Amino acid sequence: MTTHKHDQADAAELIDGAELLDEVSRTISRYVILPSTSALVAVVLWIAATHGVPAWNCAPRLVIRAPERRCGKSRLLDTVEGMSHRPLMTVNASPSAVYRSIGEAPADPPTLLIDEADTIFGPKAGDNEDLRGLLNAGHQRGRPALRYDAGSKSVEKIDTFAMAALAGIGAMPDTIEDRAAVIRMRRRAAGETVAPYRVVRDGPELAALRERLFKWVSGHIEELRAATPDMPLEDRAADTWEPMIAIADLAGGNWPRAARKAAVVLTSDRDAGDETSVPTRLLADCRTAFQDADALPTSVLLERLRNDSEAPWATMGAAGLTAMKMGNLLRDFEIRSDTIRFPSGQAKGYYRADFVDAWNRYCPAPKPASGEAVPAVPASLSEVSPDEASTTGTAQAVPPDQASLALTRQNEAGTAGTAWVPRSVKPLADNGDRTISGAA
Repeated sequence: MTTHKHDQADAAELIDGAELLDEVSRTISRYVILPSTSALVAVVLWIAATHGVPAWNCAPRLVIRAPERRCGKSRLLDTVEGMSHRPLMTVNASPSAVYRSIGEAPADPPTLLIDEADTIFGPKAGDNEDLRGLLNAGHQRGRPALRYDAGSKSVEKIDTFAMAALAGIGAMPDTIEDRAAVIRMRRRAAGETVAPYRVVRDGPELAALRERLFKWVSGHIEELRAATPDMPLEDRAADTWEPMIAIADLAGGNWPRAARKAAVVLTSDRDAGDETSVPTRLLADCRTAFQDADALPTSVLLERLRNDSEAPWATMGAAGLTAMKMGNLLRDFEIRSDTIRFPSGQAKGYYRADFVDAWNRYCPAPKPASGEAVPAVPASLSEVSPDEASTTGTAQAVPPDQASLALTRQNEAGTAGTAWVPRSVKPLADNGDRTISGAA
C-alpha cells in the first residue's frame, strides 16, 4: 500500500496542475459558452475537486441554471460528466436509489449529476423533502441518514457525503443553492458558436482528461487534506469554496487569484439576485417605508409597503400583506409591534429603533466607493416639540438634546454586526404603552 501511494505521488509530480486546468478550461469552452470567466473557473475547479473527495470536509454543489431552454445547461453537464470522478448521471432519481448509490462505496462515492432538476424541485413536482434533505446533509462530512430496518430491527446509518451537480430551468431550492457554486447560463447570442458534442466521438478525450485529473489530485490527497487556504469568504460560503480554492492553490499559476475572484463574484451575484428571503426583503422595504419617522402605526406601514408596485406585498394573499403576517415575519428578528402614543391617539405600531439592529445585520446599507459607511437613515431628524403636531405617522417626541441625537444617529448608521445602543424608552405607567424620549 505504501509503495502504491509513492507511485501515485510520483505520477502526480509529473503533471503540471496549472496546465492541466488550462486544458480542461479550453475543452469546456469548445462545447459551451459560459456567462463569465468566473463561471468557467468555478466549473473547472469543481470538476477537479470531485477527484479529491477524501480530502474534503465539505462537498460543494454545482448548480447550473437557466431562465429558458436551449441555454447550454445540459451540454455543460455533459462535459462535467465526462471529466468528473465516477460520474452518476440521472434525470429522475428516487432518494432511496441515491442513498444506496452513495452508501455502497462511502470511501469513494460517485459524483451525482442530476439533469432536469426543475422536474424534481419545480412548482409542479412537490417539495421532495427527502431528496433535498439528502443533498443538504451530503454537503458536510459525517451527516449520515438514519433508517430503521424492520427486518433486522436495527437503525441503519447511510452515508450521504458526495459531490453533486444539478442542472435545470429556474432556481434550485434555496438550501441547495446556499451550498453551491451557482452558474447562470444564458442563450447564445448571434455570432456565438460552439462545436457539437458527441459522446462516442468526443467522450474519449474527456475521459483522458478525467484520468489525468485523478492522477494529479489523488497524488496530493494528504497535502489537500492539510490545506488551509486563505479564504475571501466566510461561513457556509467559505466551506463551499474551500475545496475549489485548495485545488487552485495546488495548481498555482493564475489559478489561485482567479479562484478567489470567482468565489467573490459568484457569491455576490447570488446575494444580489432574486434569492433574498421574504423576511429579509420585508426588513429592507420597512427601512424605505419608515423614511424619517421615529415610529409608524401598523396601518401606515402596511399601506406604504403595499403601495410599492415593485414589491410583493400588495399581492401576498387576497388582501395583500396583513398585520398578522407582517408580525409573524418580523418576529424572528425580535421585532414586535407595540402600543404607541401618536398625535392622533394610541395605536398599534412599530418603532424604528427596534429595526436598527436587524437592518445592520441582515440588510446593511451599501457602502460608497470610498468605503465609508452609508447611513441607514437620513442624516437629519425632524424634531417635534410637545406642542407641535407630528407629521403623519410620526410618533410625538420630546426634542432630544444634541448629544443624545448624535449618539442615536451614529448607532443607526452602524456597520453590520455592530452592537446598537437604543434610545431610552419610558413606559407609561397607566396602560403599559411606551413613548420615545431623547433623554433619559
